[in-house]
Amino acid sequence: MLYWTIMFFVVAVIAGIFGFGGIASASAGVAQILFVLFLILFVGALIMRAVRGRSS
Repeated sequence: MLYWTIMFFVVAVIAGIFGFGGIASASAGVAQILFVLFLILFVGALIMRAVRGRSS
């Protein structure tokens, strides 16, 4: 999922450089949503690992 966030960010930057405002804003919006989703899943995984503890 982080891969897609980076890809949409790159598309947004390239589109912004070439002046495609609609594509740049859409790609930036998708990248932001994916980043927040990735961050939430990461924090959730950290919490679940802390709650469950290490199973050795």
